[in-house]
Amino acid sequence: MNQPSPLRVLVIGYVWPEPRSSAASGHVMQILDTFLQEGWDITFASPAGPGEHKADLTAMGIREVPIELNSESFDTFVRELAPDIVLFDQFMMEEQFGWRVEKHCPDALRMLETSDLQSLRHARHQRLKERLKASDDANDFTGLFAPALREEFERMADTDLARREIAALYRCDLNLMVSEVEIELLVEQFHLPREVLHWCPLMVDAPAGPAKPFGERAHFLSIGNFRHAPNWDAVLWMKNTLWPLIRARLPSAQLHVYGAYTPPKATALHNAAQGFHVMNWAEDALQVMSAARVCLAPLRFGAGIKGKLVDAMLCGTPSVTTPIGAEAMHGEHPWPGAIACTAEDLAAQAVQLYENESRWRNAQALGDTLLAEHYRRSTHAAALIEKIAQCRQNLQTLRRNNFIGGMLRHHSLKSTQYMAQWIEEKNRNKLHADQ
Repeated sequence: MNQPSPLRVLVIGYVWPEPRSSAASGHVMQILDTFLQEGWDITFASPAGPGEHKADLTAMGIREVPIELNSESFDTFVRELAPDIVLFDQFMMEEQFGWRVEKHCPDALRMLETSDLQSLRHARHQRLKERLKASDDANDFTGLFAPALREEFERMADTDLARREIAALYRCDLNLMVSEVEIELLVEQFHLPREVLHWCPLMVDAPAGPAKPFGERAHFLSIGNFRHAPNWDAVLWMKNTLWPLIRARLPSAQLHVYGAYTPPKATALHNAAQGFHVMNWAEDALQVMSAARVCLAPLRFGAGIKGKLVDAMLCGTPSVTTPIGAEAMHGEHPWPGAIACTAEDLAAQAVQLYENESRWRNAQALGDTLLAEHYRRSTHAAALIEKIAQCRQNLQTLRRNNFIGGMLRHHSLKSTQYMAQWIEEKNRNKLHADQ
């Protein structure tokens, strides 16, 4: 009996994955690995140039194809590839290429991977800026951390970014969401059909062996890509407010701050005398996390879930964060460390975890439980493959039921198409003129 041909998957990435630089890329790599385990034929395409820490997809058996924006060359490429599934990594790629995929491969399942809702993150950033402008208090941010979903919607709804992002979600057949909070926001406030949203958080395996014990660890650690605005804001809050409070209680304490793409403004914060060490990029994030006693993640805004905090659990490292940092990450389970809203409480909790071995070991055990029950790779990988199969089997019904998505594709993709074709023609005329 002939075996069925493997599914052909095209992934269109905003950037080439850099799993050692960002949790977003790590999530994409986990999805790619899930597809590879199914024996699917994968092509990864991107209009971006390769980054400094780009993963070697070719070594994994994945084709790498550079593509161009606003170019009919993509039409030929996608028509010849004839993918069964197209996964857009970030909504801007759906805007750019979605209409071309629909035109040339109408039966392909169109999926969107969202590491976080960008419009939610930007709305929260704006709220923080307003709070900082209105008050000199750099300590208490309780009011920022528990808004109702309706309040989040009202801050997002009038922005162009939200209109673009939510429209892209509607236009896709399936959207992979890392945050259950964001799923509820989209369903309850933006009225997306629940069946086009699938919870797919970070997918990890249990640690291979026991984590380093309390006595073999030292120092505090903070880690995150400096290009990600929430991470940079957290570093500034630590430097100016949180870390001086910790040092007042632990005068010999040391904080190691790691991050990819360290800018000069971050390097300038390095001060060994204050125990504040800017360490640049970590070659092995799990190695440095495993050596630290406590992970600090004082995020004042953001969205999605936080890869650094999953890494902390994998390494058995208790973490201290805010409600924004822990959002959608632990369900009904206790947090493996501490959650606080003020700099004083964050500092106090961090010092207690650092000094109290019994509490530290309990937090480590809570992390093991949370990993097993919330992030198990095999559970989420199987659920993702099953959801994709259901969508492909019922694709026409799914699209018919998502009337708003079809309406948006009919209208907005026409405008996107005509704009792209206008740019394409402009570029062609410029090339001819230059010759």
